[in-house]
Amino acid sequence: MSEEGGYGLNVLEKLFGFILLVVGIIATYYTIISSDALGGFTGFFGFLSILLVLLGLVLMIAKTEE
Repeated sequence: MSEEGGYGLNVLEKLFGFILLVVGIIATYYTIISSDALGGFTGFFGFLSILLVLLGLVLMIAKTEE
């Protein structure tokens, strides 16, 4: 099979990881800021925010096959 599109997919993966990282950081910030309004759901949304940050980091760090 041809590997012509490999580089573009690698860049797209890193870009998507960066976007997830930024969204996760923003979500974590707003979760901490609005913890009074969230009440008991602060831990849930904090967990989801941290999960987005970790997923973004994994996508940015992961090496793909060449």
